[in-house]
Amino acid sequence: MDREFFSHDALEVAPKLLGARFGVQGPAGLVTLRITEVEAYLGVGTTGPYDPGSHSKDRRTERNASMFLDAAHVYVYFSYGMHYAINFVCSPSGIASGVLIRAGEIVEGMDIARQRRVSRRTENGPGITDRQLARGPGNVAQALGITRAEHDGKDLFRAPFSLHAPAQPPARIASGPRVGVAGSAGGSDYPWRFWLPGDPTVSAFRRGRNAPA
Repeated sequence: MDREFFSHDALEVAPKLLGARFGVQGPAGLVTLRITEVEAYLGVGTTGPYDPGSHSKDRRTERNASMFLDAAHVYVYFSYGMHYAINFVCSPSGIASGVLIRAGEIVEGMDIARQRRVSRRTENGPGITDRQLARGPGNVAQALGITRAEHDGKDLFRAPFSLHAPAQPPARIASGPRVGVAGSAGGSDYPWRFWLPGDPTVSAFRRGRNAPA
């Protein structure tokens, strides 16, 4: 897995990331995620269909600038005023496409990830199960210690990151509409979510507002 791997658009790259191991080194130590669910997003300059669900669908802005960097960089954004989400940038410089890391299994640094995920909601209630540690993009970023200030725009192949291809391709890959994406971009015309079927860390499907059935 190298920069050439990410030089193609996100639709081609996304399913090939399933099973890969993504590590982030922080002050507390290394946390590594086995990727089980991703979503592809296309933007300005791509040859695929117009993607109304993409942050970079129309133009470059201060927020989405990292999506236009050279392949194999990281785009981090703050979502719904609540949590961060991490994307792997695909395509050559100036062309915007990226893969959202939606879910995964923590395979290294479990205690660190769990401590990061502790919240008021869980301190006095049910604990977070292993499968919930990185289930959903906000939980992925929190478990890995990802923030926009520290990680947005960083090179995926330099510290604090590490990325390793799966030992062997997954036996099966499922695809379908993206989770929580509004309007037509969340419908069956955009089956750009890819996941490992049967894996307990994969997030539950939630249809976005006004998305077609």
